[in-house]
Amino acid sequence: MRVLVFGLGALGTVYACLLKKAGHEVAGLDREAVINKVKVNGVNVEGIWGEHQAHLDRLTTDIRELADEKFDLVILTVKSYETEETVKQIKELTGADTYLLLAQNGYGNYETAARHLSEDRIILGRVIFGAETLDWGHSKVTVIADDVLLGSPPHAVENSVLEQMAAAFRSAGIPTRACEDVMQYVWAKIIYNSALNPLGAILEVAYGELAANENCRQIMDAVVAEIFAVLAAIGQPTPWPDAQAYLNAFYGQMIPPTTMHHASMLQDIKRRRRTEIDALNGAVVVLGEANGVDTPVNRTIVNVLKAKEALNQKVQM
Repeated sequence: MRVLVFGLGALGTVYACLLKKAGHEVAGLDREAVINKVKVNGVNVEGIWGEHQAHLDRLTTDIRELADEKFDLVILTVKSYETEETVKQIKELTGADTYLLLAQNGYGNYETAARHLSEDRIILGRVIFGAETLDWGHSKVTVIADDVLLGSPPHAVENSVLEQMAAAFRSAGIPTRACEDVMQYVWAKIIYNSALNPLGAILEVAYGELAANENCRQIMDAVVAEIFAVLAAIGQPTPWPDAQAYLNAFYGQMIPPTTMHHASMLQDIKRRRRTEIDALNGAVVVLGEANGVDTPVNRTIVNVLKAKEALNQKVQM
């Protein structure tokens, strides 16, 4: 495949490096500081999937330089708040044979992309392996909870295409499978991230420390309960029948393998960057308001996290 990875952060670096090593033609697009570093050092991956290095076929900071290129796949790994503007740019690159894979966190990325691209060109990914940025173009894969899932919420992309993409990623060393009901699992990740990531960023601790603290558990329990109330109101199923069933799995199965993991949201806070809170707890609040469900704990989490963002920016200035 000819692949463009739009965003060479932690996740994008993993995809770019492993796909290139597997023999695909890979281009990377990011801001100047990142591209300059990758031009010298290539893209590097270490961690639980071993050590890998590759030099990409093309690197650019300007999507207009790719106007004459024909890509089979564009992998979008930018932050959720950048999706709108990025998809507008990508639209000029997508043709009849180009697919866009949304490999991002949170709610609303698919809906945003579908305002600009045909749904039969958009693949929604549920990515649930953890990667940390060690340097520009250098990622460490720290944990994986399940295969990456590829799907089309309205079933607009043929299953054979999803299976083909999944097979290509598996061959590159990224466990992946096609999924007919991907939104269930996207929401499962949103629940997990909404419970852990903002609180971990606010308190600056790993997942295991949150689960071990009774006060934190009470907050996370309330976050989860509110999300399940919202999902019931919009008619969105999950793999669990109710909030309590989810919490049993959350504390008993999900957190133990990731006790030492720190949320990417904490990395954003430490780097004084904007977080994706609006696509997580913030999206829950908005959906709750639209459907008559009050979400006071999620709203408070959003307010505290945004206060921390603002204070960080003030210190930086």
